[in-house]
Amino acid sequence: MYVLKKKSGRAKRATLTTVHGIIQTPVFMNVATAAAIKGGLSAEDLEGIGTQVALCNTYHLHVRPGSELIRKLGGVRTFMDWKGPVLTDSGGFQVFSLAGLRKIREEGVSFSSHVDGRKMFIGPEESMRIQSNLGSTIAMAFDECVSNPSPRGYVEDSVARTTRWLLRCREEISRLNAEPDAVNPRQLLFGINQGGTYDDLRIDHAKEIAAMDLDGYAVGGLAVGEPTEEMYHILDVTVPYLPDNKPTYLMGVGTPANILEGVDRGIDFFDCVYPSRNGRHGHVYTNQGRRNMLNARYAEDNRPIDETCRCPVCRRYSRAYIRHLLKAGEILGLRLCVMHNLYFYNMMMVEIRRAIDEDYWPEYKARKLSAVEGHAET
Repeated sequence: MYVLKKKSGRAKRATLTTVHGIIQTPVFMNVATAAAIKGGLSAEDLEGIGTQVALCNTYHLHVRPGSELIRKLGGVRTFMDWKGPVLTDSGGFQVFSLAGLRKIREEGVSFSSHVDGRKMFIGPEESMRIQSNLGSTIAMAFDECVSNPSPRGYVEDSVARTTRWLLRCREEISRLNAEPDAVNPRQLLFGINQGGTYDDLRIDHAKEIAAMDLDGYAVGGLAVGEPTEEMYHILDVTVPYLPDNKPTYLMGVGTPANILEGVDRGIDFFDCVYPSRNGRHGHVYTNQGRRNMLNARYAEDNRPIDETCRCPVCRRYSRAYIRHLLKAGEILGLRLCVMHNLYFYNMMMVEIRRAIDEDYWPEYKARKLSAVEGHAET
């Protein structure tokens, strides 16, 4: 059940009650692609840095180790020993990224595994069965993601196909949830809005899927080639046509500035690989801007990454030590940077929720944008 508690302009403060716990929104979902955070963080680490939701990758877990195996072991939450909610994507974006290895038809998508080249097929029913095996809290509908820009005629056909696939997903997940041995018989289904960068296609599709009364709605197919301002424009024109009384999810988008602008446009859920990917390269987020920990200026710097941060890394380790680890190729260095970045993101969401709760969201947004944009000098 989704409860909208407060609004500031279009920014929403809400809770989503699930079988696996209550999610406070706006929320950033930490990306655990193969049931693990890249960077060496465990489920215990995630609990310690304020993670609410883990996002796992349907395609990758289907390829390896296989959803049937995970089902036998109790589902993905038991498999990775994560006690909180899990959202699984549908595999649609990964199929999109395998452009040279796949063929799309009405039934679904045939493709070659990126691991061993074996022939595979995922359609709406297969995606729902895989996600049912995983037993995630929230399952995403199978969709087609197109690159931006794409020809209007192709996008029109793609959106229509995505809608037909959504209807098949809804029917199949209802059937699977009713099975007596379902890993999670209360699995939720989120539909995905598509339409490229065409305002009218986005709006028409939002209206069409909103009428289906799903558990939640995502805006997909953004941050795949279009300028940032165009992405914000698409949110401006699309989100008002999605139900205000249901969670809204902006898929795969997530610099700190993107999140702040997305919240301001009515988005509840975010995910992105940036904090972990950048952390693995020594780039960390701070309230003074982004910092490159490989920089020589930190060789003798005994201060924490961010003197305003209370994460486990900043409470204990110096910039000099972390730089040394990174330069020496020690895995601990990238682990500490990833942990700091995810804590920064999770705490930013706490701050966002508090700002909406306490009626200072516009001031907070302006102040935080100024703090996080650019690169730190000290």
